[in-house]
Amino acid sequence: MHTSNNGGGNAEMFGALLRHYRERAGLSQEGLGQKIGFSKSQVAMVERGDRPPKGGFTPQADAALGANGALITAGEKLTSSRVASWFGPFAEEEAMARARYEYESNVVPGLLQTEEHARAVFSGSCPPLDDDEIEGLVAGRLARQHMLTRKPMPDISFVLELSPLTRPIGGRDVHRAQLHHILEVSRLRHVHIQVMPPQRETHAGLSGPFVLLETDDRRRLAYLEVQRRNFLVSEQDHLGTLFARYGILRTQALRPEESRKLIEQTAEGL
Repeated sequence: MHTSNNGGGNAEMFGALLRHYRERAGLSQEGLGQKIGFSKSQVAMVERGDRPPKGGFTPQADAALGANGALITAGEKLTSSRVASWFGPFAEEEAMARARYEYESNVVPGLLQTEEHARAVFSGSCPPLDDDEIEGLVAGRLARQHMLTRKPMPDISFVLELSPLTRPIGGRDVHRAQLHHILEVSRLRHVHIQVMPPQRETHAGLSGPFVLLETDDRRRLAYLEVQRRNFLVSEQDHLGTLFARYGILRTQALRPEESRKLIEQTAEGL
C-alpha cells in the first residue's frame, strides 16, 4: 500500500491556494489557526505542502476564508493522491456521487472511522508502513469524509455486521469513541446505518463486502476489494445483481432505530 507519486505536488498546490485565500482575507497563519482550531505551525506545514490537511481543516478553512468551495475542491483532488493508489479511481467517483451504499462485514467503513481508529488500522498493516505513509493515508481517509457533510447531500446507507462494531481496534478508549462517532453520523438525516443481526439464518451478503455508487450523471458503479485486490464493476448485469442484493440486505438488517439502540448498548458495555 502506498500513496501515488504526485501527492507532493498536489499538496504544494493546495498549500499555495490556502496561502492565497489567507492573505486575501488579511489573516496571519496564527490568526487562521485560531479561527479553525489548529496551531500556527500546522497551518504553516499545510501551506508549505509538508503535511496534508487533517480532520476538519479544509472545510473550516474554506468557510473562514470565504473560498466558496475552492479549497474543498482542491482538497478532494489532494485526497485522491493521498488515498492508497489502488483506491484513487473510485475515490474520484465517490467524491461527487449522488448516492453511496456499503455492506461491510469485517471493518468499520472508512467513511465512518475516527482519526484514531483509522491510524490504528493503518498502523497494523502488513507489510508495515512508515509514519509518513500512515499519516498521508489517515489524512486521505478523513478528507473523504467530506462526503458526509457536503451539499447537495448524497443518499448514504451502510449495512454493517456486528463484528466490526465489537472489535476493539486501537484499544477500549478508541473503540468507545468510534462507536459514539458512528452514532453521531447515524443522526444525519441523509445517512442510514443498519446492523445485521448475527442470529439470521439466511443472509444475502455471504459473498463478501461491496460498495455501490450512483454518480452525479446517474451512472452506476460497484467497488469490490479482497486482500488488496480491487475491482471497479461497470457491467450492467453484475451491477443489477449487486444493487438487488443490497436491497435484500437492507430488509434483512435491523431498522436504523433498532441498530442505533444496539450500538448504544455496545458502547455502554465498554
